[in-house]
Amino acid sequence: MSFLSGIALPIALGAVTLVLLMGLANMMRGGSPDTSQRLMRLRVLFQFIAIVIAMCAVWAMGR
Repeated sequence: MSFLSGIALPIALGAVTLVLLMGLANMMRGGSPDTSQRLMRLRVLFQFIAIVIAMCAVWAMGR
């Protein structure tokens, strides 16, 4: 198991999940729309990072 698939990918997926849950909690308690927007942008960034890590891990396994 490589660093990418064993450590980096679970951390990235955990970050996406955490930010998603924070956004849901903010929305459910009627929080600031600015905070919701900031969390959505952060979630999209973390999802992009997770996809890049996953693709690099797949590429590394194929070598």
